[in-house]
Amino acid sequence: MPTVFQASISDEIASWFPNLGATLFYLVVWGLVFAGTGLLIGAFIPFITGDSLVFAAGLIAAAHATEVNIIVMATGVGIAAWLGDQVGYTLGRHYGRPYLDKRKGKWIKKGIEKSEALFLAWGWWAVVVARFMPWARVFVPVVAGIANMNYYKFFSANFVGALAWGVGLTMAGYYSASIPIVKNASYLIAGVFITASLIAGIRIWLLNRRTS
Repeated sequence: MPTVFQASISDEIASWFPNLGATLFYLVVWGLVFAGTGLLIGAFIPFITGDSLVFAAGLIAAAHATEVNIIVMATGVGIAAWLGDQVGYTLGRHYGRPYLDKRKGKWIKKGIEKSEALFLAWGWWAVVVARFMPWARVFVPVVAGIANMNYYKFFSANFVGALAWGVGLTMAGYYSASIPIVKNASYLIAGVFITASLIAGIRIWLLNRRTS
């Protein structure tokens, strides 16, 4: 379930629209979604570049339907999310582990470790599941590139993840404005992916015990 902090972030994002107008709002949302992974900004401001932003974009499209087209918004979010991960993968593949080692801070280091563990446990699915986890969304694409994951496998996983998270969560925000059950369903989906991350962690722990 969203926290009070996340709800306040969504309210803050909603307050941008009157000042930006439709065109700039599109560009700001898409730019932040891209930068969240492509430029690793999500490591520092995960709520402004993640779920709250995307869901709020859908809500605002519903509230300003004559100015913000939900199809354009959702498609743009999906493309921006896909491009961001493609850039992260490319950086990891070309610059290797030293690229991540330059990242400082305890939280960032922990996020990198968790992302590596998630990728080790789930491979292709890790790229999809990572979309729904703030720390993994930032680092898993880079980790996949460092691990030399097959490009076409990453491409397909990235596409599925961008569709499920970018397009799906934006549409969920849009329809939750008029259909409350959709909002509840989006919470359920998030819970499924969080549970999957816990299972991945247990799997890694068991594998480590067997090999130790």
